[in-house]
Amino acid sequence: MRSPLRLIMASAMAAVLAAATASAANAAPAVPAAPAAKTAGTSASTARLSDGSAVNSAAAAAKVAKYWTAARMKAARPVPVPKARAGALGAAGPTGRAGSSPSARAIASAANKMAGGNLKLAAAITESAVVGKVFFHKPSGGDWVCSASALNSPSKQLVITAGHCVHEGAGGTWVTNWTFAPRYRSGSRPFGTFAAKQFRTFNSWISSSDLQRDVGMVTTWPLSGNKLVNVVGGNGLNWNWPKNVAVTILGYPQNANNGEIQQWCQGTTYDGGNYTIALNCNFNGGSSGGPWIMSFDNGTGLGQTDGVMSTLGSGGVNRASYFDDAVKAMFDAQGSVT
Repeated sequence: MRSPLRLIMASAMAAVLAAATASAANAAPAVPAAPAAKTAGTSASTARLSDGSAVNSAAAAAKVAKYWTAARMKAARPVPVPKARAGALGAAGPTGRAGSSPSARAIASAANKMAGGNLKLAAAITESAVVGKVFFHKPSGGDWVCSASALNSPSKQLVITAGHCVHEGAGGTWVTNWTFAPRYRSGSRPFGTFAAKQFRTFNSWISSSDLQRDVGMVTTWPLSGNKLVNVVGGNGLNWNWPKNVAVTILGYPQNANNGEIQQWCQGTTYDGGNYTIALNCNFNGGSSGGPWIMSFDNGTGLGQTDGVMSTLGSGGVNRASYFDDAVKAMFDAQGSVT
């Protein structure tokens, strides 16, 4: 039986919903006009444990795994929705030619090893092994959750999520004890957890909580010698595509099964203003960072990432930062880091 969140939205709703005011699904306030796409810079940082030490070895990555006991995961909370500031509306649009990077299937031997010899755990009709739950600790206090997905890149170690799932934004710092659990389900982690090695997000997110640049990319540590994309597969990346495209959105919203089971929503996106695309899915806290996937294949659980969940506004309108040349540049900068 479908959850109330599993909605296929009619495109006729777009005009009514486009004027809805956004507030963060998992993080931060709205901002004024979009930064110039071709000059939007990013910064990277080594991932750290909550004691401040760098996650710079397999042994340090193992400490992250040790921190995340089943009890801590269950107790971790979605970041609360703050009061949004008004922002000037700027239409989303291409900053160059449309492009795509390829997706990649899992390598059967690696997937079978990490799934304990039970590959049927790798996919379900409405769940993807590429998508999972993110757990992290905020230096300002508390353990928190987001959503994320594996992104195919030269390193085979990359995850894409929201900027506010790697950095606290204006006045804050990088989160700690960050780990990704692909196809998490009610406490089950069929492929284990992959600790962060290095984070990257936009400078305007770091300095001003810019929701137009609420995108983060994370290089993960291999687990038992196996790289993430080789284990679960990885989506491709799209940039400069039209703002009206059919997508499947996946994530772990708290308002469905208490965020314990991966949820989906399908529909056609529209211009959400503030350099975003939008769709009415009513996904709340915990879904932040979940992928907005074009050309989703139910059989493989793969497709092309065209956005990541950023905000929830009135009327259940979700928004994602528009993926342009600047997001492609972030991918180029982080995708080969190992």
